[in-house]
Amino acid sequence: MSAGSSIKEITQTLGKEDAERVRRVLDGGVKIPAQPRVLEALRKLMARQELDVRPLARTINQDPGLTAMLFKVVGNAAYRKHQPFDSVEQILHAVGVQQTYHLVQAIALSSAVGLRKNHRVYEAFWARSQAVGELAMLIADERIAVCNLFPDQAYLTGIFHACGVPLLLQRFPSYCHELRLGTPGRWTDWREEDRKFNTDHAVVGYLVARHWCLPGFICDAIRHQHAVAELGDHESRSMVAILLLAIDIHAREQRVPNPEWDEVKAVVLPELGLSDEALPEFVDIILERFGCAAGL
Repeated sequence: MSAGSSIKEITQTLGKEDAERVRRVLDGGVKIPAQPRVLEALRKLMARQELDVRPLARTINQDPGLTAMLFKVVGNAAYRKHQPFDSVEQILHAVGVQQTYHLVQAIALSSAVGLRKNHRVYEAFWARSQAVGELAMLIADERIAVCNLFPDQAYLTGIFHACGVPLLLQRFPSYCHELRLGTPGRWTDWREEDRKFNTDHAVVGYLVARHWCLPGFICDAIRHQHAVAELGDHESRSMVAILLLAIDIHAREQRVPNPEWDEVKAVVLPELGLSDEALPEFVDIILERFGCAAGL
């Protein structure tokens, strides 16, 4: 998608029902977050297709908070063979320019989407998104031979998959209370969300992802995260499978229920080349690597 696509143009690519759901959110005064300038600057530099990474590194280094978070993300065990990293230039060389750009896109989202109220819920939301993103990275790294998807793509999907939730919190004053998001371990139930607000955080997240020029298959994975069985495209279907397993592993790690898992595991596991019997050992591997990355 071109960088110039407007929200109106993106909305026109949706079906009638999805477009109506988006209009309900936008009509309430919610604005889809604009991309930070650093992303626009990086995209212009990348369009030149120059091999010198120094201008890219200088651009990233202009944002100290983003740079610090980038070092934290590449400390994930998915990048263990490249560690330690001593500079942004080294990250660009080792991880790859496009891959680093994906990581920067994901990191930039947290500063672009904010809430004036419900700070505790907002912090819990980003903590969950960060954990799901990091777990998705590890799953992608472990199953790369099966899915041919990469840690940066999985992280981007994990961070963006629920980004519609803060926008719905802005749009509907009762959203947090109705879905009991202030309860520890509680997460939004998309069916309840649809029933009470006639909207869907997945389609709003899709709109944000398209506006931020994420790869098309990742946008589709965000939109269909609760309808994996309907996806025929291999990349999108595999990405949703990685995301759903990451969400379930996070729920296990937090010791909170995940009712959706029983509904989707029959599709998710074959997509990732796993079986019910192999799953417990695989989950242990992911959690061990996740714990190492967190310094536990």
